[in-house]
Amino acid sequence: MKKCLFLLMAVMLALTMQAQVKATVLGDRYAMLKVKQGEKYLLLPVQESEDIAAITVLNGQNDMVQRMNVKLAIDRVDYYVPYELKGASLLDIEFHGDRRQKGAVGEFVCWKEMKYSNTFDTTNCEHFRPIYHHTPLYGWMNDPNGMFYKDGVWHLYYQWNPYGSQWENMTWGHSTSKDLVHWEAQPTAIEADWLGSIFSGSCVTRGDEVVAMYTSAGHHQTQSLAISKDGGRTFKKYSGNPVLTTSDVADFRDPRPFWNEDIKAWNLILAAGQEMRIYSSKDLKEWKYESSFGKEYGNHGGVWECPDLFEIRNEKLGMSNWVLLCNINPGGPFGGSATQYFVGQFDGHKFTCESMPKVTKWLDYGKDHYATVSFYNAPENRRVVLAWMSNWQYANQVPTHQFRSANSIPRDLGLFRCGEETYVSVKPSKEMLAVRGARLKAPTEACEIVIDMKGQTQIVLSNTKGEQVTMHYDGAKQTFTMDRTKSGDVSFSEAFPCTTEAPTYGQVKQLRLFIDRSSIEVFDTEGKMSMTNLVFPSEPYNTIKVKGGKATIYAIKH
Repeated sequence: MKKCLFLLMAVMLALTMQAQVKATVLGDRYAMLKVKQGEKYLLLPVQESEDIAAITVLNGQNDMVQRMNVKLAIDRVDYYVPYELKGASLLDIEFHGDRRQKGAVGEFVCWKEMKYSNTFDTTNCEHFRPIYHHTPLYGWMNDPNGMFYKDGVWHLYYQWNPYGSQWENMTWGHSTSKDLVHWEAQPTAIEADWLGSIFSGSCVTRGDEVVAMYTSAGHHQTQSLAISKDGGRTFKKYSGNPVLTTSDVADFRDPRPFWNEDIKAWNLILAAGQEMRIYSSKDLKEWKYESSFGKEYGNHGGVWECPDLFEIRNEKLGMSNWVLLCNINPGGPFGGSATQYFVGQFDGHKFTCESMPKVTKWLDYGKDHYATVSFYNAPENRRVVLAWMSNWQYANQVPTHQFRSANSIPRDLGLFRCGEETYVSVKPSKEMLAVRGARLKAPTEACEIVIDMKGQTQIVLSNTKGEQVTMHYDGAKQTFTMDRTKSGDVSFSEAFPCTTEAPTYGQVKQLRLFIDRSSIEVFDTEGKMSMTNLVFPSEPYNTIKVKGGKATIYAIKH
């Protein structure tokens, strides 16, 4: 009896909550929704296959306070996203798309499914959400932004859509970590304003302040500043924004400032079309153009994005070089997104590449390694990087809903020589050794596998469903390949099933494989090769067969 009464009360409460949301239909594309005061969230039902609805938020004085694009549900609900009301009084909603196909606005399922709530449940409900990789609690994530280290804490900001699990409404999300593996979600760091959405950028530390420089993406792409006086938790935008503009290219974005002790000034590198531009400044506000780099160098198959410029020293080899990271989309070695780089020298004014213009070097030879940038002020003079673990060819279609996209494991960069060229080495950061657990007899959904190899080695990961990933090392050709064509669900994009191949720049004696629920990252232990690929098996790979080598499996402590 009590159980029935409880269920009845729950149903009545649900009906009451739904009845609280009343929309006024103003035509075949428009509606208004007066907001009930005293509630924290309005839970918005999303249907990903629909067109966006443009929502303008007004306060009690009818001042416009926010704009956002949400794929409001028409005939079914895929998931909910929370809108924090914060004084909102009225939502003015315009639907896009062909209304003749969608039906009458007043009959859309979104009006029945919108709910007020004081909480939003972020409990993981995704089969493919990684266990030890950073992911947003909910919503879409792409490029890592503004990463820095200060007072024992690693700060990671990221391109985030709080109102859906596909790209839109760019803001800076924020997470922090003390060990680069376990991440804690923080409140939204920087939100859109009337200059535009908040695209990618970087943070620097200046005394007790943290200064963020980012792209304001409105009618034009311009560069803006925001300043934090509480260690990067909250930011106040600079009243003089924008601080840097241009009129000659449409793609003008992703600023990366850094202090250059050699010239006692700040440098800045940012992407402008298919080149990188370098500036200098004494105060981060007034910028002087110094030079450009990129014409005829490297790969130009797509737009150049998300640059980074830093010095790496190899004391053992007596080497010191500057590295310019250049993320490109499309144009990657296997289609879509990838990170290329250039090695040379930088004098505070001009970057000079040591390779011939047509030489292209890739930081990672997988399909799912993009927007790589480094942490500012990392301890021990380390150069620690994270990447966005996806590809623009299918990032919006991968088989998850509650969230989309993860970051790679942290990696430390170095230098090595092969022949006449200098290359960037990539190794899992030492923090990954700290989470290595007990030895296992078989692979699990989250583990590290060390492979000791000979000249020819084949590695097959598989499960009871017949899904498998096949890897092959060819010592004679000095190549490593990974075939994910039978890895699990590959149906969501024709670009997903593929085989990727990497040069190994010499013989490989040992590999480290990091397996998580939906990704495989492979590293040559000496740092000469890395490969990152997503996989979506219906069940974890629980069998490994190695021909021409030996596997040792470790749990990942998390």
